[in-house]
Amino acid sequence: MTMAIQEDLEFPCSLTIDLPLPTARLASAAMQALRVDKELSPLVRRSFSTISPTSHSSEETVLRTEYKATTNRMLRVAVNGFMESLGVVLGVMEELDVDVLGSDAEI
Repeated sequence: MTMAIQEDLEFPCSLTIDLPLPTARLASAAMQALRVDKELSPLVRRSFSTISPTSHSSEETVLRTEYKATTNRMLRVAVNGFMESLGVVLGVMEELDVDVLGSDAEI
């Protein structure tokens, strides 16, 4: 318990981003694609998981990204980079997958 409290003192700034996706497969694919790029700064920590959107659902269709940083500035810089990468991943999914973002494209 002491370690968790100490870690929060070292990384007091935090942000959780929940991104709902149409299927668990897409949430998992996005997580795997984004996980490859490690945080460049030791002043920022990031973790990924997939979760269910509601307690009634067993399908984990939400990509959760949790950030912790030493300062608000470091948090902002890390999240900005993440958003750029996320945009690329979602763009590729939209172009190459049939069930992403409510695409109306016919096969």
